[in-house]
This record gives sequence, C-alpha cells and structure tokens, in this order.
Amino acid sequence: MSGSDKKLPHNHNLNSATIEEALPDDSAIMGVSEAMKQLGDPTRLRIFWYLCHTEECVLDIAAAINMTSPAVSHHLRLLKASGLIVSKRNGKEMLYKAADSELAQALHHIIENIAEITCPE
Repeated sequence: MSGSDKKLPHNHNLNSATIEEALPDDSAIMGVSEAMKQLGDPTRLRIFWYLCHTEECVLDIAAAINMTSPAVSHHLRLLKASGLIVSKRNGKEMLYKAADSELAQALHHIIENIAEITCPE
C-alpha cells in the first residue's frame, strides 16, 4: 500500500499523504541519528566544534580541551565513524578536521546558533 493509499487513523492534516511521501527513508534517518547521538556527548560536541575551525593532531586537541590524548583518541574514533570528522596522515602524525559534508556543516551552524557562539576569524 503506497503512502497515498494508506488511511491514517486520524486525519488531522489534509496534506498527510504528501508529508508521508516526503518522509526520509530509514538509512537517511539512521545517518543523522547517529551523528546527533555522537554530538549528544559534551566532549565530542566540543571536539567537533573545535575541528570545524582547525585541523589538528590528537596531542594539540588534547591540550586545547584539557584532556588526555587517549581519551581524545577515543572520541575521535567515534566522531570519525559517524562521518562527522575526517583524518589524514602528515608524516607520523594524524591530523583531524570536520568533514566537508552538508551534515557536518549544518550541525556546525546549528551548534553555533543554539549556543550563540560566533565563529573565530
């Protein structure tokens, strides 16, 4: 049964069939949900925001946010697995930055709007 053939128990919205057809599929929702879940942790949120403005190694990130490098590495792994950050090797160091994706950029702007933070120049 297609969305337009489906009869809802209560028809509160005359556009419900149109809205149902526009509902994102499970894979799209899962990707956004996973990213938001990762940013639900204050430390990962801070690291993500920081990496939206710079490209850094684990040691510099750890120093900037006053954490141990193993703890930062743990958070970086989770952020990378969710697609919010990317890494590249520079000699012996691994450098991290926010992913150049619509999702990462949108979340960056949402964080700054909600927290009323201004991007550094």
